[in-house]
Amino acid sequence: MPARRTGGVGRGSAWCLGCGLLVWLVATQGPVAAYVPVLFWVRALQVLLLLYVVPFLLALGRPVTVLRGALGPNGRARLDAMLDSRTARVVLSPPVTSVMMLATPWLLYLTPWYVASMVNPVVAALTRVALCAIGFCYFYARLQADPVPRRYSPLLSIGISVAEGLGDGLLGLVLWLGPLVAYEYYSALHRDWGPSLRDDQTLGAGVLWILGDVLGIPFIMVLMRALGTHERRRAAQADALEDVRDQGEAPSALWWENDPQLRERFHR
Repeated sequence: MPARRTGGVGRGSAWCLGCGLLVWLVATQGPVAAYVPVLFWVRALQVLLLLYVVPFLLALGRPVTVLRGALGPNGRARLDAMLDSRTARVVLSPPVTSVMMLATPWLLYLTPWYVASMVNPVVAALTRVALCAIGFCYFYARLQADPVPRRYSPLLSIGISVAEGLGDGLLGLVLWLGPLVAYEYYSALHRDWGPSLRDDQTLGAGVLWILGDVLGIPFIMVLMRALGTHERRRAAQADALEDVRDQGEAPSALWWENDPQLRERFHR
């Protein structure tokens, strides 16, 4: 069964949740929303905020824990059953969510989806929701601050992050050196101010690549902290088991029940 945690969340998690909602408003309202259909780099900034920043803050806010605490016994049982399902274990695993996270920007910028998300209000709204949903699943599975279908070592997440950095950098190079994206759309705007179409796309490539890497630093720091906690917990469990063996007492469970990953896999 997935790890269970009851009760409310701390003040820090509540602040993260509130900041995530605030960044959502900044990304979808006001000056950012006004210039998104006109400037490529502003659109890139919005994508970065909705795909990375907002979901990261929401995941740190532990909304699943909040929801589970607000539900009654029947609601918690249904939520636990959903998290324990085979579908949830596959779809919300770090490898699958990471592939979705890596593929989404490529599909957005290199397919007709990009222009459609600018000219069609329905597609635009669905795109904003999809970006946040994909990003949240990604950080939810990687941070594991909430109850998750299955827990993985933070070392796996750190390794995946290294590979993702290469993928993000490649997209930045494609946008920087490659042909103009949505050339007909931006040319039809007849914009006579601001950067040229080429400079605009170059700025957008820098936003996605460089700023994306900078914003990834807090994520790596959280993973490193989680890795330290994970290793200390495993060391403490190993020491406790060794103490039992030194005293000549039989362990209170089968040997695999003392390993947290195997115990969780076999629902112990």
